[in-house]
Amino acid sequence: MHALAGKPAPGRWAPLVVALVCAVLLSAFVAVGRLLHAAGQLLSRPLRRVVPTALATLLGIAVVLLVLGAIADRFVVATAFSAVDSSFDSANNGTRVGIEAPDVPQRSGSPASWSPWDELGVEGRSFVGLGADAEELTDIVGATALEPIRVYAGLDSSEDLDELAELVVAELDRTGAFGRAVLCVAVPTGRGWVNPAVAQALEFLYAGDSAIASMQYSYLPSPLSFLVDPERAKDAGRALFDAVYERWSELPEGDRPLLVISGESLGSTGAQAPFSGLEDIRVRTDGALFIGPPDSNTLWRDLVERRDRGSSQILPVYDAGSTARFASSPGDLDLPAGAWDGTRVVFLQNPSDPIVWWSPQLAWQRPDWLREERGDDVSTAMRWYPVVTFLQVAADMAVSADVPAGHGHRYGNFVEYWAAIIPPKGWTADDTERLVAVID
Repeated sequence: MHALAGKPAPGRWAPLVVALVCAVLLSAFVAVGRLLHAAGQLLSRPLRRVVPTALATLLGIAVVLLVLGAIADRFVVATAFSAVDSSFDSANNGTRVGIEAPDVPQRSGSPASWSPWDELGVEGRSFVGLGADAEELTDIVGATALEPIRVYAGLDSSEDLDELAELVVAELDRTGAFGRAVLCVAVPTGRGWVNPAVAQALEFLYAGDSAIASMQYSYLPSPLSFLVDPERAKDAGRALFDAVYERWSELPEGDRPLLVISGESLGSTGAQAPFSGLEDIRVRTDGALFIGPPDSNTLWRDLVERRDRGSSQILPVYDAGSTARFASSPGDLDLPAGAWDGTRVVFLQNPSDPIVWWSPQLAWQRPDWLREERGDDVSTAMRWYPVVTFLQVAADMAVSADVPAGHGHRYGNFVEYWAAIIPPKGWTADDTERLVAVID
């Protein structure tokens, strides 16, 4: 993936290093296997008096594995995760260089906010501390802009997700967010990161007449958060969206802002969780943007598996594109050419994004994306091998963001996607082109 995405090829010593590492790992596995076998043999001796030797040996090994598993779960894994969680909890107290507390009331963490600056966490402080203000937006979009609203609640305010969601809604009320043209519920990644490019694209499009709401649900990065508590992101997505939706529903229909939801990576898992299906998204939102969805996303996987006959896994078509469309570039949204009415849902998925295409089934089953014509940045030489491809794609996940935008797990300018999902009244393709050019 990396060489095709503009990354340098491995050095000439890379094969030797890989071979040495594999040899060391193989030796370690063989040694552990022999130790387990010896321990199993020792435990099986008393059993051989009452059961056949082969069965006694298997039972002895099973006992050893159960004991080791219990010890690992009780002491090693618990201690390791406790240390990791404590470490990231400490990191959560930091603030990135150049990020300062906002002084405008339209942002959480400001003097007027009920969500204090020192309780937002490192990602929350970055979210409310970044972004163009009204003056900068006016210069960029060429029209008088409003001060964008950004509200956020961090785990230091409460570890109860429902309480955090209530704080977010209180912040939305305080800032007048329900009087804006568009309100976005942004479910973040593991430790609370909201992609600044996604947020700013929406603010550019609506000249600041917008509000974006988010909240933290973990101290851990997405991979660790997924391993430790995979349901936490879903619970957070439900708590946040349902709280906002309940308050939004109380408003007269003609006085409500457009309500949209977005999420990237593990955040897309949380963003899809509040909904029973695509029809539920149609009923309760005005649009959705899901970026780099992992295979564990039930809704995404269901749509891809039930895609229209003849469409590919990499660029599926579902129900003739009437509600949901899949894309790796803005031009993909024009396919199919049929009507795209009402609520519009967009799934962004690069052909070379291992976060999207990795799944446990890769270990024993060849996926459709390796049967079909390859995506434009996936090697035609790539083949599926049992277990090997599973490990290959898993290894790519660790470095999937270290590539140019438009490849791997990095996605580019989001103005065109927001403009397709919820274009402002009177907005044209020329307006989109002009705004993209200004931002670039």
